[in-house]
Amino acid sequence: QVQLVQSGGGLVQPGGALRLSCAASGRTYSNLAVGWFRQPPGKEREFVAAISWSGGSTNYVDSVKGRFTISRDNAKNTVNLQMNNLQLEDTAVYYCAAYKQTIGDRAISSSEEYDYWGQGSQVTVSS
Repeated sequence: QVQLVQSGGGLVQPGGALRLSCAASGRTYSNLAVGWFRQPPGKEREFVAAISWSGGSTNYVDSVKGRFTISRDNAKNTVNLQMNNLQLEDTAVYYCAAYKQTIGDRAISSSEEYDYWGQGSQVTVSS
């Protein structure tokens, strides 16, 4: 079983930056693909960013392209989401998720592919 433990998040003013981290523990696998999703207040969960197991492929929702960067350190079993130029609409609970990627090296946006989920981190952007 894989456990995902998130850290980071908090309160920031518009234009500010935050970093979220997702650390895998337990029975970790070298071929874990990881994604970040978020659920804004009163809305459905949505895809934010994903990275393939090798780090060779990344994928972002259009609204965060150029502002958010997903990266991974496989030696530390950690995936980070650097969020710059945060806007009010980025306010949400952010979740990391992972699945064992056995075929290909794509960064998948569909939450249905992901088997393991972190506990969630609140990100609030407010002036």
